[in-house]
Amino acid sequence: MTTTFRLNTVTLDTVEGQVEYSFAADLTILAGPTAVGKTTLLEAIKYGFGGDGMLAPVVVSSVTAVSIDVTLGQGRYLLTRSVDPGKRRTVRVTDLKSGERLPDHSTELNDTPSLSGLLMGALGFADDMRAAARASGSTRAGARITFSDIYSYLYVPQADINRDIARSHDQYLAPKRKAVFELLFGLTDQSLLALRSRATQLNGEVDEAKKETTTIRNFLATTRTTSKEEALNAHGDARNDQIATEAALRVLREEITPAVDHETQVLRDLLTDGERRLAEARSATTALIRQSTELTAEKRRVEGDIARLRRMRDAGARIANIEFVACPRCMQSLTNRPVADGTCRVCLQPDPVAGHTDTDQYEERQLASQLREMDDQLAAIAGQLHVTNDAVTDREKLVRELTIDIEHRTAARVTPRLQAFADASGRLATALARQRELDGVLRQWDRVDDLIAAEERLAADRDAIRSEIARREEAIDERRGEILTELNAEFNRALRSIGVPGIKTAHIHPTNYLPILNGEPFFKMSRGGGIITATQIAYWTTMLYVVVSRGDTYYPSFLLIDSPRMALNSATDISTALYRRLRALSGALPGKLQMIVADNELPDAVQRDFAELDFDYEHPTVGTIAHPGPNAVQPVSQDDAQ
Repeated sequence: MTTTFRLNTVTLDTVEGQVEYSFAADLTILAGPTAVGKTTLLEAIKYGFGGDGMLAPVVVSSVTAVSIDVTLGQGRYLLTRSVDPGKRRTVRVTDLKSGERLPDHSTELNDTPSLSGLLMGALGFADDMRAAARASGSTRAGARITFSDIYSYLYVPQADINRDIARSHDQYLAPKRKAVFELLFGLTDQSLLALRSRATQLNGEVDEAKKETTTIRNFLATTRTTSKEEALNAHGDARNDQIATEAALRVLREEITPAVDHETQVLRDLLTDGERRLAEARSATTALIRQSTELTAEKRRVEGDIARLRRMRDAGARIANIEFVACPRCMQSLTNRPVADGTCRVCLQPDPVAGHTDTDQYEERQLASQLREMDDQLAAIAGQLHVTNDAVTDREKLVRELTIDIEHRTAARVTPRLQAFADASGRLATALARQRELDGVLRQWDRVDDLIAAEERLAADRDAIRSEIARREEAIDERRGEILTELNAEFNRALRSIGVPGIKTAHIHPTNYLPILNGEPFFKMSRGGGIITATQIAYWTTMLYVVVSRGDTYYPSFLLIDSPRMALNSATDISTALYRRLRALSGALPGKLQMIVADNELPDAVQRDFAELDFDYEHPTVGTIAHPGPNAVQPVSQDDAQ
């Protein structure tokens, strides 16, 4: 059942043509001095699988696309990913068995379809699995498990070869790393991971319910009720107050109604009539004042017309006495020509001007007549206005007297009852407000009950899931023990065959699955002399040996290692032992696994019965691009050389 994982070919499309490498052997060594591009090739492979490979400058500037021919499980695919920043999120996928071009896949997990989903499915895994933390107080569903997490068990980069295993130093990745280990070895499955995620989610939901319950209880502590029973009792008291107050108000209404006797009603009718007549008198006063104002204005206009006529008559009289001595038109003298009596000196027409003109003209008489009529009207309006003002004064006095009489008659009988009515209305409003307040309080207590019930239900679901998890884990404990026993035995055998100095005891930790050397975590061992590098080789080859020999795991039978000898320096014996270990593993299980190792050079004592690809500065891995020389190469990272 061990999953087949073989890298068949890698193709780099460069600006100068294609570079292709085939990996047909079980063990392939990429050998060559520093800076010829071995790490560049391995990081390009990681990039082709959709990972964040650290692309060397030569790849960024001269490579247009990376293509990978890979066999995964029962399928075989060609994955082509552009290096162009604008296109790198999309991977072209071809099913090489059927020859069908599949839809383009995205390197983004949230896009559909995703490359990670395709690769996970090809390896026999679901794409939506999550790795929840195992701590009892964890409340998160866990991070999503992707193909990148699987690949961390298949690729040992040079940057980690002498210090880290599967990114174990990144503590936030620990839940995923452990979950992937168990998934690959069949110590967990999709349903068990889902149960763990659901259990942690229920932890959060239980905590949230508790927090909300506490918040509501703190609020209810300010409402003078410490329990739902007290709130119900207080609500009943408020309801009783409402009923009693409403009864008292009905009695007061019945007492106030007959308090208004017949005489008081007559006075009220007289008051209403007096107020109406007062309003009519005030309206009449306003109308008379408006008429007087309009007549006064019209009188001033007539007086102005009379004055105009008098000015015209005066002007004519003054002009009539003027004797012209020259024509006003041609200015010829008029004094020397004979003029008949009774004719105009200028035009010689009969002169209509008499010595005594009648001033009592018609128009002036008419205007004078109008003026006299207006004076009479103004006098009449003034008289009416005087009478109306007297009526207003009398009616205002009547209204005041009637109001005082009514107040005197009703004060002693109605006012006390009105005060009692107002007091009872206030008590009723208070009772209703208290009931509304307590309704809200009771709703909050109901919310508390619902939260407590939900908390209990969630806790019960969580406990049931925990029980199911424990049952399933108990069912696989025997398998776990078998696998760990085999891993420990093979790990010790590997360390002895490699000859790592200073190692007295070694085993694989039963829960975090990392090497324990001399009772301490592997990373606490001295890094000098490549001890951790040798431990890495022993660890990863142990994994491959156990999974291939058992044949009942999902662990892909593939391993990619970058520059194991770089950290070993002059430790030739260990280097030789490392390569003998790799060669022996590939020879013992032919055709069942694939290992690709990039290194500076091979120990002389190693028998070369494996595939070897040699590179130098004249023949770098990106062979279509001329190598600038070792001094001009920029390393892929601080710890990596190209």
